[in-house]
Amino acid sequence: MTRFTDAFMVVSVLLAAAAITTVNCNAEGDALNAFKVGVADPNNVLQSWDPTLANPCTWFHVTCNSQNSVTRLDLGDAGLTGILVPQLGMLANLQYLELYGNNLSGSIPAQLGNLTALVSLDLYSNKFTGQIPSTLANLHSLRFLRLNNNKLQGKLPVGLVNLVYTGNLRIMDVSRNLLSGTTRSHNKTELAITTIIQDPKAPQS
Repeated sequence: MTRFTDAFMVVSVLLAAAAITTVNCNAEGDALNAFKVGVADPNNVLQSWDPTLANPCTWFHVTCNSQNSVTRLDLGDAGLTGILVPQLGMLANLQYLELYGNNLSGSIPAQLGNLTALVSLDLYSNKFTGQIPSTLANLHSLRFLRLNNNKLQGKLPVGLVNLVYTGNLRIMDVSRNLLSGTTRSHNKTELAITTIIQDPKAPQS
């Protein structure tokens, strides 16, 4: 009886773990599907994004890790028009968000600051407006931030500039926007040489 009980408990734990993994994967699929719904896709690059599948790991332009969690979204120069949805902030293991060279507009969601595993955020050459979210300062793993060639306004968030001073951020390009502020042109540390490319009108110190 004890062996049966132990075996039953082991099976129950495994089933519970599998259920949690499935829920997480479905949640990521739901987040990506929300993004799909929010954009126009004239080139049908998102045609394989079937929300009825168990997870999005078989979708084109999506890369997952061994736990079937999304780590890359590669949709640069895809001809997409629309907005970024806050649900993208649910992709907890996302490391690369590549959405450059599209016609995406509206504001950059503050929820992207939840993507603490992010290494590269490339949103350049779109039509984003508003301010750069201060929540991006939460992205301590970030190495490459390219927001150039948009219509962003205001100043660089202080916390984001601090990521440069710590040596974590290697490249931050915010040129060709409507930004203003003061920043150093480069910051040399023991870890990296960080380059900040800022609008010409922004004074440098």
